Amino acid sequence: MRQPVTRRLQAALATLALAVAAGGIVLSAPEASAAAGSATGYATQNGGTTGGAGGRTVRATTGTAIHTALCGRAADSTPIVIEVEGTINHGNTSKVSGGSCNTADGVIELKQISNVTIVGVGGGAVFDQIGIHIRESSNIIIQNVTVRNVRKSGSPTSNGGDAIGMESGVRNVWVDHTTLEASGGESEGYDGLFDMKADTRYVTLSYSILRNSGRGGLVGSSESDVSNGFVTYHHNLYENIDSRAPLLRGGIAHMYNNHYVRLNSSGINSRANARAKVENNYFEDSKDVLGTFYTDAAGYWQVSGNTLDNVTWSSPGSDNNPAGPDMKSTTTVSIPYAYAPDAAGCVPDVVSRTAGAGKGLKVSDGNCATEPTPGPTEPTPDPTDPTPGPTDPTPPSGTNLSIGAGSDGSSKASGTSFGNLRDGDLNTYWSPAGSTGHASIKWDSPTAVSSVVIREAAGSAGSIRAWRLLDADTGAVLASGDGAGSAGAVSFPRTTLRKITFEIVGSTGTPRIAEYETYAS
Repeated sequence: MRQPVTRRLQAALATLALAVAAGGIVLSAPEASAAAGSATGYATQNGGTTGGAGGRTVRATTGTAIHTALCGRAADSTPIVIEVEGTINHGNTSKVSGGSCNTADGVIELKQISNVTIVGVGGGAVFDQIGIHIRESSNIIIQNVTVRNVRKSGSPTSNGGDAIGMESGVRNVWVDHTTLEASGGESEGYDGLFDMKADTRYVTLSYSILRNSGRGGLVGSSESDVSNGFVTYHHNLYENIDSRAPLLRGGIAHMYNNHYVRLNSSGINSRANARAKVENNYFEDSKDVLGTFYTDAAGYWQVSGNTLDNVTWSSPGSDNNPAGPDMKSTTTVSIPYAYAPDAAGCVPDVVSRTAGAGKGLKVSDGNCATEPTPGPTEPTPDPTDPTPGPTDPTPPSGTNLSIGAGSDGSSKASGTSFGNLRDGDLNTYWSPAGSTGHASIKWDSPTAVSSVVIREAAGSAGSIRAWRLLDADTGAVLASGDGAGSAGAVSFPRTTLRKITFEIVGSTGTPRIAEYETYAS
């Protein structure tokens, strides 16, 4: 059983490539993906859970952008890693249509798809009052995000009140280093933080925080919904939860190394022939942490190595069967995967240093210590080394095809010219009339192009943020990115066209482009 738990940073196999049109979304240049480690627990079974590994890496700052990334794939199973930064809310989450997606307004909809990773990056990803709905989908990873205050009643509502909800034939989901929280119970409009129903299987919840909610989560929506199961919960913090930590109806669950603090009414509620393996957890300042509650449909448990710190128990009754105060096993559960449980005594410390979003994806080493935060895959430049200037990207080899070509665009600020984009002079430039706009290089006859260099004028370096490069003949997106002047040569599959458009989707100041260079190789 005991094997060292190792987690390594997965390299993203993404390059600047075809992107999809959406505000708040860019494809990243080659870099290490923020997603780290590999799935644990039951998510490793049934073929394993790898999410979007091997696919493009896309950056999104709105819910609409997340949907657009899903809809822009070649197929509903095309792998993709969606890096999320910023706050996702109702105001920036709209339905997007496409052959590779099935989305909806007001909820992050992962429906009838597979092979997707959603991971928080940068300053963090917060899903504010908007839930994540996984339905009829498989091989999904959600990592390093916060989901808060999702309501089923009141305003606004989302996802039936669940922070993360899964239903209808879902398979292989790994939710890791997340923070799921509410601000009250059902009377305040909230439901579960982490719910599974209607034949959901092979799920792991790890290194996460669930807090301040009436309901932690369930497996099975009723006593007849017993086709769910094979769920692992490890190294999570359940704090200030009234009940359902979780509620199990049928199936098998494995809980180890979780820290339960202030379970106010009941904790792990095994019902309707469910079987739970409960080991090396730390229960603190809580009531009825394990048993069958609120039903006469019994469930079962195997217990070992748990610590009970100020735990109280109710008296048994016809619909109330607490496992304590003398907790004993009522079944046995065989676990098919390798894992390394920490001793229960160190669980509060380990969980406090590892669980939740924004903890650097730290994990336990299985010996009451934490592994170091995964580092970057490339060395950080010495601070004494000169930083390459964003106004001087290295051009590809060959002739700048923009010289002698034509140019036009959407608008131009007073005193600037489209001709300045192709005059070879870094002292002249074009600016749009506002913070966004587009400019094009055009030829009289079809011309093969495979790379572009955008040179920002002195004094405006770094002002361009989100951008797209378009085949103006067909409208196809050739590439997109974040930070035009620092991107260097932007390469894409060799394309023959008459006009190529550089579109500024977002900027932090007044964009000024000195040269818009195009190359065949």
